[in-house]
Amino acid sequence: MPSHMPDKDCGLCPRLVDFRRENQRQYPDKFNGAVPAFGELDAELLVVGLAPGLKGANFTGRPFTGDYAGELLYPSLIKAGFAKGQYDARPDDGLILCNARITNSVRCVPPQNKPVGQEMAACLPFLINEFKAMPNLRVILALGGIAHKQVIKSFDLRQADYKFGHENQHDLGAVQLFDSYHCSRYNVNTGRLTEEMFDEVLNKITVYLGS
Repeated sequence: MPSHMPDKDCGLCPRLVDFRRENQRQYPDKFNGAVPAFGELDAELLVVGLAPGLKGANFTGRPFTGDYAGELLYPSLIKAGFAKGQYDARPDDGLILCNARITNSVRCVPPQNKPVGQEMAACLPFLINEFKAMPNLRVILALGGIAHKQVIKSFDLRQADYKFGHENQHDLGAVQLFDSYHCSRYNVNTGRLTEEMFDEVLNKITVYLGS
């Protein structure tokens, strides 16, 4: 069983390895590897996204750093008290997470940002072990439907019993799962997800952790 941190040059998924090598040739000065989680293992909150963006986390080596989604995620985390400092879209910007950790359900960037089922299955043990490695974990925030489904699979639960929906909250026994639409450019630009909507999810998490 793999640990919660895959090797940077993880070779489990041939299509993603080929895409990584292509990006290494095209962008040799970028990270181009399986992106590690960001934040401390003793955090109570784990944010789970889909996969690294090609010119975001795949370039910087830090989840949601350098792509559009980070422009909403990190300032919102700062407002909610789950981060401090200033997000400047760089892994060395000094931003620190507070009682929070961030990872992705698939650790390597997929073509067109669309992992296939085999790749999600190959990466699932890393997500399972991420949960096991966090002794104080109380809340998981799933960003988007795929992240939600991967979390439910990680707990070996029936998908039909845990429907994804923005602001949905699910009792998984050991932890609470909160759902949010993904902080993607598409969702924000179309108004499917607003800053206020995302803040409300984080507010509910803050209240739950304070209870």
